[in-house]
Amino acid sequence: MEILYASLLGFFLFLVIYFLYNHKSGGNANHPPGNTGFPVIGETLEFLSIGWKGHPEKFIFDRIAKYSSNVFKTSLIGSPVVVFCGVNGNRFLFSNENKLVRVWYPHSLDKVFLTTTQTSTDEEGFKVRKFLPNLLKPVVLQGYIRLMDTNAHSYFVNYWEKKDMVVVLPLAKHYTFLLACRVLMSIDDPNLVALLEKPFAILFKGVVSIPIDLPGTPLNRSIKASSFVKKELLVIIKKRKIDLAEGRASPTQDILSHIISTSDDNGNFMHEEDIAGKMVGLLVASHDNITSVCTCTVKYLAELPEVYQGVYQEQLEIVKSKAPGELLNWEDIQKMKYSWNVACEVMRLAPPNQGAFREALMDFTYNGFSIPKGWKMYFNAFSTHINHDLFPEPQKFDPSRFEGLGPAPYTYVPFGGGPRMCPGKDFARLEILVFMHHLVKRFRWEKLIHDEKIVYNPFASPEKGLPIRLFPHEA
Repeated sequence: MEILYASLLGFFLFLVIYFLYNHKSGGNANHPPGNTGFPVIGETLEFLSIGWKGHPEKFIFDRIAKYSSNVFKTSLIGSPVVVFCGVNGNRFLFSNENKLVRVWYPHSLDKVFLTTTQTSTDEEGFKVRKFLPNLLKPVVLQGYIRLMDTNAHSYFVNYWEKKDMVVVLPLAKHYTFLLACRVLMSIDDPNLVALLEKPFAILFKGVVSIPIDLPGTPLNRSIKASSFVKKELLVIIKKRKIDLAEGRASPTQDILSHIISTSDDNGNFMHEEDIAGKMVGLLVASHDNITSVCTCTVKYLAELPEVYQGVYQEQLEIVKSKAPGELLNWEDIQKMKYSWNVACEVMRLAPPNQGAFREALMDFTYNGFSIPKGWKMYFNAFSTHINHDLFPEPQKFDPSRFEGLGPAPYTYVPFGGGPRMCPGKDFARLEILVFMHHLVKRFRWEKLIHDEKIVYNPFASPEKGLPIRLFPHEA
């Protein structure tokens, strides 16, 4: 009987919490329509499972249709969230950055990436973003091209050439991680790269999951993976600090040296453990998204021979213009216009990351709905990327959409927009184009799984990793 009473009491308390949770997150009729689901879990499982099945846009468009509204409430990753859809939603969020809204990250991100508890991920992210633009200016990026070209050549020789069949996703992950280690930390030791790379397969999955930190959960596995990587990075950081002090390293040689050598406005330098957390975040940012684009580009080029031929002819002209052994340069990258249009169309149909979060800095009204201070907001790329009013025949692969001035403002948002637009987008462009150059000049290919879907887990990627058969070009 006591067990029965305890169960009934537990169920009653659950109902009370459920009611209070939903009331707090939008029971007022003046709040956006929608449903926040169960406490903590919210609608996260449905959001994730739809992505796993290869139809991530369904979560958004089903609710737009259900509520007859381009703004609705839900609950994702442990927080009530208002989803802003369409051009007007993107314009509002991007143009009101640091006025009405600011960037916000799920609390699970703090658990995975931060080591100290002095500040949150968004505050630390702001510090990193202050100096990243200086390290990613065109004049600096030009210096990366030779490094990328040299590494891409070695990568394709070692992992693609003389192979009849490859699985693209793991190879693309290795390519982007190798380059991230080299550019961010000047690491080229294959054993150290392999040691750091292994945990990255699970590191970010826990961030975009139900935020429950128990043994065996995705979040718990991500925290453990992050802790392992940060422990190894601390060894690298300590050694780099010694090398900088003794003149064996330069403050400008890479992003790690720059972070170590840069003080804040009060003259304080970042703590070693916080640097390790920042480097984990930067490795993820320069690894997973670019992996997604490279892999999905291979998929679409396999499916569309006429698009492949256009990329091949453009890259072949660049190859013919080079002397034997001559590396790519900035002018070569600028000639890859059609190739970049193709990559942009890949990111329209399969944005590597679906969207991002914001937080209300004050009470405001949008579309007649009240958004209270502290509420979380979310924009999703699919709400514009596959909108037939903005992109005619939205499911058709058409690189010409990006010719001339390209898509209208706020319609194409794989890198976000406004002050919070991804500072690494030009770096990503270089890395993707160098990958495409080395790939198409060597091979044509065919998919081995005809109907393989693109799924989100949490980044866009072919469901089975994209196995392909290679056909080298004749010399």
